[in-house]
Amino acid sequence: MTMIRKMKIGWLGVIALMGLQGSVLGQGSANKRANLLPIENPSGYVNVFLGTSGDHGQLSPAASYPFSMLSIVPQTDPWIHTGYEHYAKKFLGFAHSVFEGVGCEGSGANLLVRPFTGEDPKNCDLIKSAEAGAPGFYEVLFKNGIKAAFTVRGNEGLHEYQFAATSGSQRGLFFDLSHTRANRFYDEQHETSATSISGWIQAGTTCSVGRYKIYYYISLSEPVKWEKTHDHQLIARFASQTKKIELRIGWSSTSEAYAKAAVDHQSFEQLRQAATQAWNDALGRIAIGQTSFSDTSINTTMKDRRSLFYSLLYRVIQSPYLISEKDGTYRNTKGALVKSDSPVYNGWSVWDNYRTQLPLLALAYSDRYQSIVNSLSGLYANGKQDYATQTEPSNTVRTEHTGIVLLDAYNKGYKVDFKNIIDSIKKEVDHLDFSHPDKALESSYDTWAVSEIYKTLGNKTLQQQYKNKALNYRTVWEKEFADLSKKDIDKMGARGMYQGTVWQYRWLVPYDMAGLTQLIGSKTMVEEQLDQFFNGNYYSQANEPDIAAPSLYNVTAHPSKAQYLMHQYAVDTVTQFYFNGNSRGIDPVIGPVYRNQPRAFLPTMDDDGGAMSGWFVFSAIGLFPACVGAPVYYLHVPLFEDLTINMSRVKGEGKKLHIKVHNFSPDNCYIRKVVFNGQELRQSYLTDAALRAGGELEIFADNQPHDPKGWDTWVSQIH
Repeated sequence: MTMIRKMKIGWLGVIALMGLQGSVLGQGSANKRANLLPIENPSGYVNVFLGTSGDHGQLSPAASYPFSMLSIVPQTDPWIHTGYEHYAKKFLGFAHSVFEGVGCEGSGANLLVRPFTGEDPKNCDLIKSAEAGAPGFYEVLFKNGIKAAFTVRGNEGLHEYQFAATSGSQRGLFFDLSHTRANRFYDEQHETSATSISGWIQAGTTCSVGRYKIYYYISLSEPVKWEKTHDHQLIARFASQTKKIELRIGWSSTSEAYAKAAVDHQSFEQLRQAATQAWNDALGRIAIGQTSFSDTSINTTMKDRRSLFYSLLYRVIQSPYLISEKDGTYRNTKGALVKSDSPVYNGWSVWDNYRTQLPLLALAYSDRYQSIVNSLSGLYANGKQDYATQTEPSNTVRTEHTGIVLLDAYNKGYKVDFKNIIDSIKKEVDHLDFSHPDKALESSYDTWAVSEIYKTLGNKTLQQQYKNKALNYRTVWEKEFADLSKKDIDKMGARGMYQGTVWQYRWLVPYDMAGLTQLIGSKTMVEEQLDQFFNGNYYSQANEPDIAAPSLYNVTAHPSKAQYLMHQYAVDTVTQFYFNGNSRGIDPVIGPVYRNQPRAFLPTMDDDGGAMSGWFVFSAIGLFPACVGAPVYYLHVPLFEDLTINMSRVKGEGKKLHIKVHNFSPDNCYIRKVVFNGQELRQSYLTDAALRAGGELEIFADNQPHDPKGWDTWVSQIH
């Protein structure tokens, strides 16, 4: 990446190296442009094939629905984590419910269905000729004339298979009820009739730590003859001249009866339109204005940027999964059948996405976030595990740092029943792992959170006890992270650390940046060491440990450096040396981190349940959480001239935050002035309460850095 140099005249040298094309302040924007127009069909900008090849995101083009545990995902040979590889031609069939973007060689993809012609499915190769996809929809045409199309609405899915006249005389569907990704199949039971198959499937959660059980009901459009081929595998044979087969599937974590009730027999087009509308409503919570510039190259850049934005926001809102039925019935993580007055969610990847995806849902999806908070709280009432129980109601990954997320929600105005779960939270924190340097910093973050929770409960004794314990991070930091002359500071996994280096983990003190500044020596020294970190390309955008580091310049005298980095790592060229499994020493990757193509992310960069997509979305809207657990956002220049966030927590509330960028250019990444609801601010942050009330945030952008003396900033501190 471009070197960050400390200069008396600012970053003019950096700007020259970047080749920024923005206008000089006072001359207006670089191009005349037409009036802003709202995007009415944001789902039309989504590229569902982003991140679907190789180890570049671990995503799939599955037909899916916002926050639904049901998706229909193509399975190829060879396959990546989701079971689908974009450049593969051979298909194995179509499975259900994949957990997008997670590691451990994938998770989910249950109940495989494969169309075939002839007597034996093994002799009918499915070789891709063409494919297409959109939110809620996927279709593929095979060289043998078979066409398959899929759509999903809520917990109902529809398969549509069409056979060409030359496809052969016999038509059928092969079912593998034991199909799953690397997370292991355990058991299943099923029953068949002339036009249906129903039952349940038990499989392992991500990384095979726990187990989950899914109930299903499948209705076929015509009578079939069932044949058992192997254990958990069947063939459904149709009449020889069948030209089209419809397979409707209902999905439930509760029971077969609820799975059957999910099927309502609307047409394919009706279901697809409903899915499209749901995606438009969900994606439209953040509405990007369309600006028409006189420079066609800028129009192209902004169109591509909008597509990248909505393609990544699409990934943010696929989990957690709504698991409760319409009447409130659901199964908890103990497997018990219970009822709730509000929607219940499951399917967590909290260790990965507590810094980005979950705070983004708290900000822009506040209409459902209270239910998500209630669901996270419910984990403690039912024997929360760090990864998963043996009776999960859906696939899931891991839940470390949930206490931080709940504190964050509470401080942002959501209701959290700490009184009834504090004993469970305390028990969890009392058994945290401090054995390795990275674990010590992470566990201290959790410990600080429980101290703050006790503060909300008025328990000063335990608040002080856990605050003192959290402050012990300073001893570990001085021993393990202060000395930058040691030879192993850039080695991945050094000193037993998980997927990170000493350089990357040393910044994981967002809860006490004032204390970290004291340990380093001064704000000037913090800035110098951040410069060394980024100039030396020690930062990694490929994994979560240090993804908040660019924002830390906000605690120094030059917040403009944070503004620059948030822009650069979102849409500009960078240099990256680190990936999950390697240290420095191999050739770096040079280019954008986020690309709107199948090989989208950096090598080995998983999206991790929307964590990495969430980082981009925060970059795009001009806000970034200063410290998860505290209701504060640092400001930077958004990637768009105009955007509106729906802040309404209840239907009809009508609260919106309109963000307007003056002197906008695609490359103008520095803040000159901030005006909020008509009042000029002299600060680089805003509180959640201010944003939550709605109004208009105006950011005046420039292509040169501005760091006015006397501007207020927010610095975390353990009090």
